[in-house]
Amino acid sequence: MPKASVTRQIAREKQKLIDFVLDIEKYPEFIPFCIDSKVYERNDKKDEIEIIADLTIGKKPFVDTYKSDVRYNKKDDTIHVTNIGGPLKHLENNWKFVQKDDFTEVHFDVDFEIKNKFLDIIMTKSFEFGLNKIADAFQDRVEKI
Repeated sequence: MPKASVTRQIAREKQKLIDFVLDIEKYPEFIPFCIDSKVYERNDKKDEIEIIADLTIGKKPFVDTYKSDVRYNKKDDTIHVTNIGGPLKHLENNWKFVQKDDFTEVHFDVDFEIKNKFLDIIMTKSFEFGLNKIADAFQDRVEKI
C-alpha cells in the first residue's frame, strides 16, 4: 500500500484553508486527474462536519469513482477521510492544520490500496510524483484566491 506525507507552509489563515479543502465540489477545477466530484450529504454538527462525497479520478482509459466519508473535527482542526465504496480496497488520509504567525502549516498523510492489482502497481510507481502534483495544485489554487 502506498503511504506518503506532505507538509506545506501556506500564507493563509487556517480556517480559510480548512474551508477550501472541504469544498470538494470544486476539486475538478484544479486537481490533476480529478474529473468530477459530487457531495451527497453534508452535516454540520457542533464539533464535526461530516461529508459523503464521490470523486471521479484517472486518466483515460483508467477512470473510476470512489465514495469517501470526510470528517472535519472542529476541536483539533483535522480532516479524516476514508473510502466507503469504489475501486479502493483501502483509503485513509488525514489533514492537520496548524496556524503559525503569518502562515498555516498543512500536514497531509495518505495511505491507500486499489482493488485492481495491476492498477495498484501502476499507482504505486507514480504515487510520490502524483501526490506532489496534487499538493502543488492545492497550494497554487489557494494562493490565487
